[in-house]
Amino acid sequence: MLRAAQELFTERGYERTTVRDIADRASVNQALLFRYYGSKEDLFHVVLATESRELVSESPAEQVLAKTLARILSPDRAEAQESVWLAALRSSNHDSAADAIRKQLSQDYLRVLGSLTDAEDADLRVDLVLAWLVGLGTLRSVVRKEPLAGADPEAVARLMLKAAAVLLERVDTDPAG
Repeated sequence: MLRAAQELFTERGYERTTVRDIADRASVNQALLFRYYGSKEDLFHVVLATESRELVSESPAEQVLAKTLARILSPDRAEAQESVWLAALRSSNHDSAADAIRKQLSQDYLRVLGSLTDAEDADLRVDLVLAWLVGLGTLRSVVRKEPLAGADPEAVARLMLKAAAVLLERVDTDPAG
């Protein structure tokens, strides 16, 4: 059920995805989705939390940004399409989806990325890095603006990581992580 929800939120965004569509793709009854997840909004929270927790738990803090960029920039369109970042980008104009994104970022990414600097304005620095990620994802995957959309993923990641290291001193600047 989670996989079906992730796929549909990524393909269509929050607003254009229905519980019925998710249930159909998962080959389950809608009631089962409501039983396990409560609501579409709660399910969206779980989808966002699952990928971010996996990413944070499987990587040292210094490499989380490189791993995130690898998912966003993957030349394998199927892998990039699976990224919850794309679901978040496509859903950010919906109020409850935007709220879910904010909550998830503060629980996972902000905590981890915030640990990469000792600066007094760490929260602002982390928000700036997140703004770069959202902007990168939007321009590359949604708007498909050139030259960014066709740029070499490793070159983009290398530049992004160097820029992020100015704000978050302990970021691993190796795109391979």
